[in-house]
Amino acid sequence: MTYAQWFEAHSSKHQRLNQKLLSQGLCQEDIIKYYRFENMVEKEPDFCELYKDNKKCHEMEELNCYLCACPNFRFTMSPHKKNDKIIHSHCSIESKDGAIFEHENNLHQDCSGCQVPHHEAYISKNFDTSWDKIMKKCEED
Repeated sequence: MTYAQWFEAHSSKHQRLNQKLLSQGLCQEDIIKYYRFENMVEKEPDFCELYKDNKKCHEMEELNCYLCACPNFRFTMSPHKKNDKIIHSHCSIESKDGAIFEHENNLHQDCSGCQVPHHEAYISKNFDTSWDKIMKKCEED
């Protein structure tokens, strides 16, 4: 699955869930709280493949899944070369907690050590019920 395919599939899931929450009259604060890991595992087990094993993607006490993927992640469907390496993705803020994953001269951003988008204060600051609007800068070309 390409980055673009994953983003499209996740956007659809996110949109359906937000429509459900908005139809229940939830406000921004309540929607953000709904996306807390423990609640999502219980009430939305199909939202993430890790939920079935009660496994977090980032080891942090208060993981919020609203921004599953990060607005600072950048990917391209037309990778470019730099120093004989093919770059597929990177972090736009060059997070000190991020890393680069290399496989056969292909470079991908590794966000597993970064917790930036999973804190509720960050989510509140960047909130929109449209995940696509928040993530619009992720795909470059």
